[in-house]
This record gives sequence, structure tokens and C-alpha cells, in this order.
Amino acid sequence: MSGLVIENLTKSFDGLMVLEDFSLEIASGQLLVVLGPSGCGKSTFLRLIAGLEQPDRGKIILDGRDVTALEPQKRRTAMVFQNYALYPHMTVFENLAFPLKVARLSKDEIRHTVTETARLMEMDQLLDRRPAQLSGGQRQRVALGRGLVRQPSIFLLDEPLSNLDAALRQRMRQEIVALQKKLNITMVYVTHDQVEALTMADKIVVLKDGHIHQCGSPAEIYDDPEDTFVASFLGSPAINLFDDDIKSGKSHFWGLDLGFQLPDGQYTLGIRPDHLKLNENGMLRGRIIALEYIGARSHLKIETGELAFTVIDESDGKNFEIGQQAGLDVDRRNILIFEKKTGRRLRPTG
Repeated sequence: MSGLVIENLTKSFDGLMVLEDFSLEIASGQLLVVLGPSGCGKSTFLRLIAGLEQPDRGKIILDGRDVTALEPQKRRTAMVFQNYALYPHMTVFENLAFPLKVARLSKDEIRHTVTETARLMEMDQLLDRRPAQLSGGQRQRVALGRGLVRQPSIFLLDEPLSNLDAALRQRMRQEIVALQKKLNITMVYVTHDQVEALTMADKIVVLKDGHIHQCGSPAEIYDDPEDTFVASFLGSPAINLFDDDIKSGKSHFWGLDLGFQLPDGQYTLGIRPDHLKLNENGMLRGRIIALEYIGARSHLKIETGELAFTVIDESDGKNFEIGQQAGLDVDRRNILIFEKKTGRRLRPTG
């Protein structure tokens, strides 16, 4: 298989396991986003692919070639770091040319490659400037260009947008995806930002404590989570999770027949805020205890007994106020059920 194949990759530092039996496949030309909280092993995974760290065991196969033991410069990988790692005393041209000089290309080859990359990245007018004279977005573009000049088999990006403001992050997300599709290059993008993952990825890997919790398309990860960690890590506002007694297939809290049989007992139920509907005659009654106006929609928190549910209302929020009574309805098909002890998703049939 062309692209990237990871087989049982394991890495520890001073006896602390960082990645354990990590396996996945990325097709050539795919954009994989590795998503997870700080300390989950995301950056270590990138460094292993790049050859900056060596695994305790396992294989890294790039475009059909086992590169596990190869030196970094022999892997045809390019890595972009969070801080861009540009040389401040060099011009943009010199920054782009540096890896080509290290590879001992001729001056004509270097000039041609740098010029073509600058044109592709729309940096033609920046070649004589130094990093201090560039905006954050321009510096990010130079860092990407410096990786591209090497014509890598795979592009590795380690939280590259975290130092940019919100508006620029959105624009750079779009630029990176457009560039990746235009070049049809395999890309691994590491982030803790769920918006970046959902908007950019062909495939998402959700990582926690060095283990893959789920791997799939953005829609699969969001709509069909494997456990409570995945369900709660993606989605803004976060999914509503609560414990509920189920007897004879009926939810005690909702007073709703769930449509399938489960052994009687306590489970964790989940419902996303966009799947709850405001309805004055709804099955639940509660009181609005918080209200956030987001612009095109509002986020309401409604207290019903001992629980509080977040609801998305597609309005300007002017019809609501704190303390107001509200009713809620739910479609049972949108209720997710998890084992209470393990958090594992259950998919019972009727």
C-alpha cells in the first residue's frame, strides 16, 4: 500500500509508556489528523515518523518502504513545527533554499525549486524579507514552503496554527487543505483542536494515553463515537452525558422506551446539544440557568431536576432569558448508550 503504514508502534521514555501497539494505515494523498489532549503521544508519533525518535518496537512503512531504522534525511519526510523554526538571519529565499543546499543541489536547481515553491505558496513578493518582517500567517507559509522544496513523500505538521489568532487560523486551515489537495500529498496533522480536526481531516485518529480510541472520518467520529471519551472530546458545545437507570428497555430519566432491550441496570446516556429540541410541550420541563448568544445561534443550559442539559437554539436568543421555563424533546434514535463502568459504546438491537 502506498502512503503510510504503522505496525504495532511502541515508545516509552524512562519506563513511561507514551505509545503502545499503535497501528494504522493512511492512503496516499490522505490528510490524517491526530487529535487528543496534551501529553497523549501526538508529537511523539510525528517524531517517530520523521526519524527524530526511534521506537522500542514496531514498523514505519512509507510508500511501501520500511523506514523504521533510516536516518531522518533519508526518509523523504518534511516537518513543520509549532514555532515555525525559521532562521531569523536569513531571507525567505535563503530559508527555503537551506534544505536544498544541505542536499547539495546545484545553484540553478535551488533557484528553480525555490522560485516555483514561492509561486505555488504565493510568496513571490516575500523572498527578500527576513522572518521579523513577516506576519504570523506569512511565517507559517514560509515554514510550509521550506518543507515542500524537499518534495517529501509525507508532510508532518505539529500544531502549526496554535500561535495564530482565530481569524488567521481559519484562513490557514483552508490554505493547508487546498495545498494538500492540489499536491495530492500525504499529510499527518497533529492538534488538540477539534475544529481543526473536523474541518480539515479525511481521517481522524483520537488518541488518549498513547492508545487509539477511534479512527474514522470526521462524520463517523462525531456521529458514531466508540466511547464517552471520544463523544465528549468532539463537539462544541460538549455532548450531554448523564447516568440513567434502564429497566425493560425504558429510560427512567426520559420516561422513554428506547426501542431495544438491555439488561436492567445503570448506563451512561449521551445526547448532543443539536439533537435536543426546544418544545413548550416537551417531555421534560426545566429552567434556563445560562444563556450564551453566539450570533447565528444561542446555547442554552436548562436545569431539569438534578441535571442540566445544553441545547442549541438556531435563533438570536432574544426570546429567552435566565430563569425562564422551557420544555425539551428528544428523538430516541439520537440517544447514545455507553457502559457506565468502562465508557464503551453499546449498540443494542431491537
